[in-house]
Amino acid sequence: MTLRETIIHESLKLFSLKGYVGTSIHDILTAANTSKGGFYNHFTSKEDLFHAVLDMARKIWREKNLNGLDTISSPKMKLIRILENFRDRYLKDAENFPGGCIFITFSVEFDNQYPLLSKKVTKGFVGLKAMIKSLLDEAVKVGELNADTETGPATELLFAGILGTTVTYGMDKSSENLNISVQALIEYLNNL
Repeated sequence: MTLRETIIHESLKLFSLKGYVGTSIHDILTAANTSKGGFYNHFTSKEDLFHAVLDMARKIWREKNLNGLDTISSPKMKLIRILENFRDRYLKDAENFPGGCIFITFSVEFDNQYPLLSKKVTKGFVGLKAMIKSLLDEAVKVGELNADTETGPATELLFAGILGTTVTYGMDKSSENLNISVQALIEYLNNL
């Protein structure tokens, strides 16, 4: 890894554990084994680093959660695969996210204190909801879900279930509870 990549990767882990505000430049320098000069040769500020970390976190999210979707034609099965990947590949990724989902950490931490950074994180949530709704709409269209399925409320419920599962798993790290939560979301989807 280059020094830039190391700084981003170590910051990703630190932000996951301590949040953006709770992580100091000194913490980052120590974790990346670099100096202030090494840091500022690659980033103009901590906020500049945040954008690079967010890009990396999004890339990892896509790699983990969308894995194998291109081999599935059924929109309903794509949603199920996303839920399974979310459980098996993303939430349990302690190498990249030792403190849990970085997007949840950021959304709670930023709230109204950092509106511009919060907007960047919210963009990902909006995209996830749009993807879920699109797959639900397609599943209704091809007859995999009941024709009278209201995909808007179903999207909100699945999205809220994903967020709730993420928060709960972040607190208790219980694989058993994680499996129960994700299975409940899959059963809900199968009953639509």
